[in-house]
Amino acid sequence: MLTTPARYTGAVIVASDRVYEKQRDNISGDLAAHLLSHHDVHVSRTEVIPEGQEPLRQLLKACVDDGIDVIAVVGSTGVGVGNYTPEISAELIDARLYGLETQVLLEGLKNSPKAGLCRGIIGLTQHGGGSLIINSASSKGGVKDTLGVVLPLLGDIF
Repeated sequence: MLTTPARYTGAVIVASDRVYEKQRDNISGDLAAHLLSHHDVHVSRTEVIPEGQEPLRQLLKACVDDGIDVIAVVGSTGVGVGNYTPEISAELIDARLYGLETQVLLEGLKNSPKAGLCRGIIGLTQHGGGSLIINSASSKGGVKDTLGVVLPLLGDIF
């Protein structure tokens, strides 16, 4: 049987000190890669980095420069000391998708009152194209809620 190549390229970046230091398994990152692959995204890159600005800035820029279509950044979206995923993502996003961010929040609040603590953003690095950057909370539920809202709409986004 012939298989059709995936329509999109993807990357998963997990920003978590605990996962980076092997104090916690990469369950949410693995889940994100699994969900992406079931929505016609070939995940060519999966990285775990420590929280903070520079590790994410460098890796996110490299993914955008490599032309990766869908970049899921899992973790570091809260209010902790090293939580800079939204700020670093915003440096590269040219077209915020505020409506999708709201949909993700509403979906998350159905499942957990903690969903309101996630500051994740979603957007394209260029109007009309570029890379789609998706920020997600680090919980399994946060990943399911975020990607469950965004991934079915990839054909409309691209």
